[in-house]
Amino acid sequence: MSENYRALTRKYRPQNFEDIVSQDHVSSTLMNAIKQNRLSHAYMFCGPRGVGKTTMARVLARTINEIDSSVDGESLNQTLNIVEMDAASNNKVDDVHHLRESVRIPPQNGRYKVFIVDEVHMLSKAAFNALLKTLEEPPEHAIFIFATTEPHKVLPTILSRVQRFDFKRIAVDEIVRRLRKISADEHISIDDESLHVIAKKADGALRDALGLMDQAIAFCGDNITHNELLQALNVVGTDRLFQFMNCVKDHDADQGLELINTLLQEGYDIQEFLIGLTEHLRNLYIAHHSKQLYMVEASEDTKAKYKESAPDCSRDDLMRMLHIVSEAQIKIKDANQPRIQFEITLLKLIHMERSENLAKLLANLEEVKKNSKNLGALSSGSEKPVYPEKKEKTPPTEPEPIEQSDLVKELPKQESASPDKEILVEEEPEDEFDIGAPALKTKFSQPSQLKTTQVSAEVKVETTNESSANQKTVRIEDIKNAWPEFIDSLNGSVSSILKMQTERALPVRLKGTELSLECDNQLAKTMLDEQAKELAGKLQECIGVALRFNVEVSQKTKQTTARNPYERFKEIQQKDPMVRSLVERFGAELEY
Repeated sequence: MSENYRALTRKYRPQNFEDIVSQDHVSSTLMNAIKQNRLSHAYMFCGPRGVGKTTMARVLARTINEIDSSVDGESLNQTLNIVEMDAASNNKVDDVHHLRESVRIPPQNGRYKVFIVDEVHMLSKAAFNALLKTLEEPPEHAIFIFATTEPHKVLPTILSRVQRFDFKRIAVDEIVRRLRKISADEHISIDDESLHVIAKKADGALRDALGLMDQAIAFCGDNITHNELLQALNVVGTDRLFQFMNCVKDHDADQGLELINTLLQEGYDIQEFLIGLTEHLRNLYIAHHSKQLYMVEASEDTKAKYKESAPDCSRDDLMRMLHIVSEAQIKIKDANQPRIQFEITLLKLIHMERSENLAKLLANLEEVKKNSKNLGALSSGSEKPVYPEKKEKTPPTEPEPIEQSDLVKELPKQESASPDKEILVEEEPEDEFDIGAPALKTKFSQPSQLKTTQVSAEVKVETTNESSANQKTVRIEDIKNAWPEFIDSLNGSVSSILKMQTERALPVRLKGTELSLECDNQLAKTMLDEQAKELAGKLQECIGVALRFNVEVSQKTKQTTARNPYERFKEIQQKDPMVRSLVERFGAELEY
């Protein structure tokens, strides 16, 4: 190797505006200003690292002073007309005072004296203030060019005195074209896929790309192969990423763990793999739409692979995978066992249920919900008349008269002992009869006044139970004691959702025949109000008394101490079988 070897970043530094890559908006503006003799006294070049800010400043200084191209860009500082200063190491007021004294000296040859201040945001506030007056009213021969990666740290008073140009990141394709030209000039053999790996690793900085190219040449020699390049730069190749996505598609956890072990044994960084996997999932998402394939920064062969593999996962699944991997990048930084967290993350992707299955499950849940509503509507409609099937009419026969003594025998004993009780006689309508809703009531004040009534063979004679039920006394304590039995009696007779919401209500007051219940949420109140008659009937079977429900939402729930969201989720999971089924099947976790 020659003793005068220079790195590619120094050897191929642009000497004119045409050589600068991807900053045409700045180059054209400055060239027009030079042609029209409208140069400003101060410029500020802002942008990411390695995009050509300092190079642009040197090209501008070379052009306006007409310096020969034989003078290297790094040698411009040795001329008396161009002064370069690094503000990172010269950030004090004394350094600015020395700069101000240099401004007063006119150029030895040429028209302008150019002052290039790199990393100007590193100047202290006092140094900035010392520069203000000189920057606002410099001599006619002085031109200031500031370069910075963090313009927000520069004082507004400085920004208002300069012309600002924002440099942009260099696209991958432009870096690839530049590297291909340099490799041809250096007689380096390298494939297109390797050039894209270097360009993406550089992250929009041409200087970084040239540095990586130097590193690859030092490792591989004049013939750079793709596998050797991945090993030299410690980059996860797209082949490994496609291989892992095949494991995800096939739900093959064993092969996925084997791949993870191989990657870690080869020395790949976990964060680097997650970063590559995030970009890979993003490219698969874009590849679903062939018209947007230009947004994928890869070679044509790799784009074809993305287009072929994209249908394996739906866009919804890819979005969920992106969310899981993005969260893992943050969690693994603080994890005590990064490898375990890494494996858990990738196993989540492998075992994740697909959107098609989730859609089927949600459809089934909607069907169950619909059926439960229908069952609830049927049960709540029990207060309406329920008629048996109509029977064919038979010719009327002469009914036998019912004697008073026979009728009294059929009455309950406690009713026959009291002559003042009202006796209700039900008579069937012409075509159908109503269970629980007497169609014909005949009142008798005393048994002696009971008249003979002619009815058909299907006539039922019964007495009302209301008077006897009202005679039974019940206290709120009796209802509270019987409440667990009432809850158990709901099993199988009402929907599970209604039973669960009934469990959230407790009896608190009894006023006459009105039972006040308190629940802890509005949903429970709504469901209990809708099914009040059915639930009251079930309670009557337990305590023997018919009551009316008055449901209220408890005000104490607003005053109780807030519980941990994780504890609340566990409680809901235990009570709601649907939520519990989802957690057990898909491994749902609470995020807060």
